[in-house]
Amino acid sequence: MNDYVIETVGLTKQYGMQFGVNDLSLHVPKGKIYGLLGRNGAGKTTTMRMLLNLIRATSGTIQLFGKDYLENPNKIYRKIGSIIESPGFYENLTGQENLQILARLRGQHRKDSVQQALEIVGLDIENRKVYSHYSMGMKQRLGIAAAIMHEPELLILDEPINGLDPIGIHEIRKFLLSLCKEKGVTVLISSHVLDEIEQIADMIGVMHEGRLIEEVYMDELRRRNRQYVEFEVSDVNNAAVLLERLFDISDYEVCDDKTIRVFERIEHRGEITRQFVQKDILVTKVQISSEKLEDYFSTLIGGGGIG
Repeated sequence: MNDYVIETVGLTKQYGMQFGVNDLSLHVPKGKIYGLLGRNGAGKTTTMRMLLNLIRATSGTIQLFGKDYLENPNKIYRKIGSIIESPGFYENLTGQENLQILARLRGQHRKDSVQQALEIVGLDIENRKVYSHYSMGMKQRLGIAAAIMHEPELLILDEPINGLDPIGIHEIRKFLLSLCKEKGVTVLISSHVLDEIEQIADMIGVMHEGRLIEEVYMDELRRRNRQYVEFEVSDVNNAAVLLERLFDISDYEVCDDKTIRVFERIEHRGEITRQFVQKDILVTKVQISSEKLEDYFSTLIGGGGIG
């Protein structure tokens, strides 16, 4: 049995002849933060709407917590909190008053659910301020508080950092990491801002024109895109021997008969070059390389990057 909180197979949403989402197979592991990346219009919001049963899929399957999402929807969706687009609150009420209204509408009876949610997002000290006086970051945090009042096991957040200033982004990022690591909540978060998702996600999926074109753990992605120094030399075999014997370097890669990449002790590249030359190995190029994730995704989706 797998340990996916969300799993889709061939999920498709078609509008006439156009595909909003096309043959999507998504795998969101339990207790992880999964970043769903893509340009605006890539199909991220449509995917989340289908997961939340706000719109029906044209075809494909959705499993939530290992069960078909329509098998027992009341039970399943009680485990989920979400923000799709901007949360709506009463402007003239405080955050606490807004959440109390929501709690009554939802039939929640725990007396401390509102206060606990406000404490988790750091808004308990702003109990006198009305919503219209909230900063953008505070509004987003109140939206998250509304989504977590019933202590969900899964959060589905559509662009929760969109339009925030750096302080607000930092607050949301810190909160989501805490929620995941300390409470074990699974988070599916969409964004077109790669830099921000990179700092919190355990795993990412990249969508482009309705399709999922990459799904990978961040550790693996960082391993693929880590920094190295590339030497172009006349004899890669002797160069490799020298790296091991003189510098105790084992983390290197021979790319072809002229190129060798060294992934450790990059700061010693000058001394490495000097030793190569002393041992009659001609060095025609020394270059520090590191493919940035933005460059990687730009290549992946055909130019222009995620944003």
